[in-house]
Amino acid sequence: MRNIASYLAIPMGDPAGIGPEIVLSVLTGAKLPPPLVVVGSALLFEKVASDLSLQGGFDAVVDSVVSLQEAQGEGAVRILYDIGGIDLARFAYGQVSAMCGKAAYDAVKMCVSLVGGGHCKAIVTPPLHKEALKAANIPQIGYTEILADLTGSRNAITMFDTLGMKIFFHSRHLSLSDACKAVTKESLLQTILSCDAISTSSAIFNQSLPLAVAGLNPHCGEHGLFGDEEGKAIEPAIEEARRLGVNVVGPIGADSVFHQTKVGKYRAAISLYHDQGHIAAKTLDFHQTISITWGLPFLRTSVDHGTAFDISGKGIADSQGMGRAIMMASEYLAAEEVLS
Repeated sequence: MRNIASYLAIPMGDPAGIGPEIVLSVLTGAKLPPPLVVVGSALLFEKVASDLSLQGGFDAVVDSVVSLQEAQGEGAVRILYDIGGIDLARFAYGQVSAMCGKAAYDAVKMCVSLVGGGHCKAIVTPPLHKEALKAANIPQIGYTEILADLTGSRNAITMFDTLGMKIFFHSRHLSLSDACKAVTKESLLQTILSCDAISTSSAIFNQSLPLAVAGLNPHCGEHGLFGDEEGKAIEPAIEEARRLGVNVVGPIGADSVFHQTKVGKYRAAISLYHDQGHIAAKTLDFHQTISITWGLPFLRTSVDHGTAFDISGKGIADSQGMGRAIMMASEYLAAEEVLS
């Protein structure tokens, strides 16, 4: 019998996007992934496999927890958990639909249930589509918000890992003006403390190095010439964190802090808004940037690209990010087991 704790749960993502394709591409690739339970529509996966010549991805298809346990007990390593939800007569690649938004949400919800029930250890996510979620009347805007809501987590924090460069985010999906307003001494201090707690308790970080906080304005404001957020909020937050024993430096200009993190000067960098860190990570390696969500009851890794509706169903999607998100989840779990 295979160790159930070694399985990763994978929701299908938005069915109309490239999620099902990149999952199947990883499953049928030359390098087999660790044991997986993919949650989604069997009919949809059959269509994608047939349309894109990606046959043979699963060695078991189940539709209940009981049949899942049986498949795991028999040693199946690539399991499809069928939850239905897709009417192929109404399905089209690359189109926003409430049906797909609801099916994507239901797949995430089932993955959370499987992890909570001890049937899987972590969750690895392909992309969702925000408009499809909205069409399905799902109030959350993305995975992090959905997972936080389903688990009652109040402090979920996003981190990117791009070839070893680690970037935390102070805020996520906000307008640029709102993101600047969100940089306050109190909120940034909490982010620094949370990121320090995460990075000093995980074996994947070099804990001898300091955290670095990016500046918000060009040249960190040049003592107020280009903005006063550094002096009013960022520097006071860093100073307070140091008084509390945190090894943190900054603010450091955003045009250099990510490079310095990449070459090993810092344990991780804290980006003050969405695009600030996204641009740095994706420029370094777009296809192998993955996202890790901390502060949940379980590990969650993810691709960091969209549903790519423009190429969905064409068989040309790049699955490198999905493969790396799966392998990194397995490696992170192994590192945590060594630490514990």
